[in-house]
Amino acid sequence: MGRLELIWGSRSGFDGVTWNVTCVSMGNPHCVTFGTEGDQNLQVDELDLAEIGPKFEHHEVFPARTNTEFVQVFTPSHLKMRVWERGQEQHWLVELTCTVDLPGGPLQIEWREEDNHIYMTGPAEVVFYGSVPL
Repeated sequence: MGRLELIWGSRSGFDGVTWNVTCVSMGNPHCVTFGTEGDQNLQVDELDLAEIGPKFEHHEVFPARTNTEFVQVFTPSHLKMRVWERGQEQHWLVELTCTVDLPGGPLQIEWREEDNHIYMTGPAEVVFYGSVPL
């Protein structure tokens, strides 16, 4: 998948709410949040992703914009996540491995210390066929 590089852990705020965030690079920018200041019990199904996603994506601290992962923790090895992809609508990580519940099905996430890579394994289906002239 890619090399994991921790950029920083911080707080980001808008609309009077301060979010605890961790920013990482996997070749592209990601902002991961487990909740707001004072409330780390994020309920991802209650988020209005279409409203809040663009606020993270276009926040001044991300001049090149960012993908944002909203994470709900069930146990240290079982998470539920919703993702806002920069420039996109909504899309269908802790121990060394965990399960993330996504709308398209469960995803197994594994970080291997020996090569510092993250591997994602889960269901896949073809959603588009096409060709591009080169």
